[in-house]
Amino acid sequence: YETLALTSVEVGKASAVDVLRLQIRQNEMQQLKDVLQQQFLAEQTNFNNLLNRENDVSVNVVDSLAMPSEDFDITSENLALHPELLKYDKLYQSVEQSELLNQKESSPMIGFGLDYINVSERPKMNFSDNGKDIVMPMISVSIPIFNKKYKSQTKQNELQQQEITAQKQERLNTLETLLSKAVNERIAARITYATQIKNLKQAKDAEDILIKSFETGTIDFNDVLDIQELQLKFQMNQIEAVKTYYVQSTIINYLIQ
Repeated sequence: YETLALTSVEVGKASAVDVLRLQIRQNEMQQLKDVLQQQFLAEQTNFNNLLNRENDVSVNVVDSLAMPSEDFDITSENLALHPELLKYDKLYQSVEQSELLNQKESSPMIGFGLDYINVSERPKMNFSDNGKDIVMPMISVSIPIFNKKYKSQTKQNELQQQEITAQKQERLNTLETLLSKAVNERIAARITYATQIKNLKQAKDAEDILIKSFETGTIDFNDVLDIQELQLKFQMNQIEAVKTYYVQSTIINYLIQ
């Protein structure tokens, strides 16, 4: 548009101020581009540090991402199998095993066995069993006296199981909330993307009308610049919508895959 502005000045359809105003807008856009480039380098350094690489290693970034034509299916039942929830099942089973051991230790115990005694033959003694070894059957009974100790342990195990169950339910509620939020934000991103497509088309139509008006009269470069900035805004919103879509899809995958 700078060439168009200079031509308009030559034929008297625009002023030098319009040209300067256009150049100022261009400078601002160049400034924004340069700042974004520096921010990218900072993020690249951060990314390389996370991978324990040299700071100046180039990071290849995809030029563009397209909005998928349709969303993948979501099976919320898989949420119950999430590793963050399964760990509570393992903890619960551990307490169950502890209680089984406690119950076993608190119960009376009966033991059976044999006692073997090696007997040497005694000289100068005459009886039929002289020198025969002795085998005696043994039986033992163990009755716990301090039952309060085991009852206290049982109560502790019950409370611990209740706590684990409550923690699991609380975490499940949190994951369900995260899943619902991610699904809704992904839907919102698709809606935003579709809206920006409509806005871009209408902004382009408005730009064409302004350019055609140059053929019949003067052109208002303020209107042209405003339309250009609107187009840039819509394009950035479109990119942001695509980014949001994929970020939320990643969260959904983490929760249900």
